[in-house]
Amino acid sequence: MAPPTARLLLRTPRLSLSTAAASLFSPPSKAVLYDQHGPPDQVLRVADLPPVELGERDVFVKMLAAPINPSDINRVQGVYPVRPPVPPAAVGGYEGVAQVHALGPAVTRPLSPGDWVIPSPPSFGTWKTYIVKPEHVWHKVCNDMPVEYAATVTVNPLTVLRMLQDFVKLSPGDAVVQNGTTSIVGQCVIQLAKVQGIRTINIIRDRPGSEEAKEKLKQLGADEVFTEEPALGFNCVGGNAAALILKLLRQGGTMVTYGGMSKRPVTVSTSSFIFKKWMSSDKADDCRRLIDYLLGLVQEGKLKYEMELSPFDDFGLALDKALGKHGSQPKQVLRF
Repeated sequence: MAPPTARLLLRTPRLSLSTAAASLFSPPSKAVLYDQHGPPDQVLRVADLPPVELGERDVFVKMLAAPINPSDINRVQGVYPVRPPVPPAAVGGYEGVAQVHALGPAVTRPLSPGDWVIPSPPSFGTWKTYIVKPEHVWHKVCNDMPVEYAATVTVNPLTVLRMLQDFVKLSPGDAVVQNGTTSIVGQCVIQLAKVQGIRTINIIRDRPGSEEAKEKLKQLGADEVFTEEPALGFNCVGGNAAALILKLLRQGGTMVTYGGMSKRPVTVSTSSFIFKKWMSSDKADDCRRLIDYLLGLVQEGKLKYEMELSPFDDFGLALDKALGKHGSQPKQVLRF
């Protein structure tokens, strides 16, 4: 069997840069665009885009793979706080892995044709066959792993690692609790916590297939797995805390309130927590170091999650799967 690198490189056709008036241009590209926000299966379209000139400090890449993340869907819908403005038309996608094909004459970073790179911090527009962007956008990664892991390392695994490191100083033997455990983020929490000697208490939905899901999570290293719908809840706080308990109770469950210590609800927007902390340019070097660490765990077999590679030409089918039209499906990763 050929090594992974050889197998993956065969997907990339030979490219040639056109020249005009001593300038270099990428080939024409195909991209998934949207001109307005709305239902993704209605507003997204595949279109041809003209060549792009390669500037002196630009890097020209061919995309190898890019996922369809839930946050990508939310950007198209217009409900995600961090999103490109439309109109004009925006290219979908936020992370992915590409192969370097040409460098501008003034590029100083240690990059060479054939290198694998990812946008770091992630940037808009990865659902596109060819991309030209400044050299500082790109971070070189190793190319001896499945392409889908390099394409998906930033949004989910990196988020998990920052959550485990940035809020509480955890020591081996400590425990963390999470819901949404069957998601890729949840699976990464289990595995990355295990590497650090941290125990995980995991809550999943009580629905058909939950016993099978428990077993899979245990195989990943989960210490405890419980369903999220208890029969009885006790509340002494009120406010938002009481609403949380009610949400967790199963159908017909009972909440007993024996106190009301909360005088007013405490509400902090999700965007205040997530979008202003980790993805800023001043955190790029730190994030890139952690990305290299995560990809090292992938190479060692200590970090894995289920994905499905889908040809870019079958974008419509991949989108339908990502939208849940075909039932529960693995994360869809576009293969260019």
